[in-house]
Amino acid sequence: MSSKPEPSTHCPANRAADIIGDRWVLQIVRAMMFGATRYSDMQQAVPRISPTVLSARLKQLVEHGIIVRRESAGSKSANYRLTPSGRELKPLVKFMAVWGLKWASRNIKEENIDVGALMWDIHKTIRTRELPDGETVLAITLTDAERYAKWWILADGRTVDLCSDNPGRDVDVYLACPIETLIGIWQCEVNVRNAMSAGALVVDGSADLVRSIDNWFPVSPVANELQDEAQDAPKEL
Repeated sequence: MSSKPEPSTHCPANRAADIIGDRWVLQIVRAMMFGATRYSDMQQAVPRISPTVLSARLKQLVEHGIIVRRESAGSKSANYRLTPSGRELKPLVKFMAVWGLKWASRNIKEENIDVGALMWDIHKTIRTRELPDGETVLAITLTDAERYAKWWILADGRTVDLCSDNPGRDVDVYLACPIETLIGIWQCEVNVRNAMSAGALVVDGSADLVRSIDNWFPVSPVANELQDEAQDAPKEL
């Protein structure tokens, strides 16, 4: 005997939660807001999602009109793009990030931190405009990570690639720090220059890039905006 379908709800909030309340859906939409367009991009941005679940969630988002799937001419891979409906989720995703920064406690343990997702965020938010022309190669070592401890970021103009295997390029800057320090800097909880002074972040390489690290080091757009708002807020007398 087949089970009866769940009754639908009149509440718009509940209907929205049915569509976008899944943790994987939110991570996929967030990744697309950071520029992910291909299936392989999604796998890098959300490394713990299985291929089966990723395919199912992408299909679900297409069916609900949140994204569209476009076949690439001469390529076996497809591109995914946010629709107007999907773009309107940006304030919601941002609000959840703001809420998480303020209220969701963070327990830094390697088994709880998705290092791949963290590094994908890092490479997507590096301030390429502050880097010199041509290719800049960063080598990052997470000193307390047992797996996936070494990463390389290759930035060339607007193109930024992330590698977990040595790409064999000349490195311009070497950076080494614990996972907690990298997250703290990215979330604007710790100033990158202060982390260097305290020895929590070790940086070596091109003198010009080390000197200008405050300008190009990646930070969370949401955290950076919150920090700017806090600095601009009127001080109580």
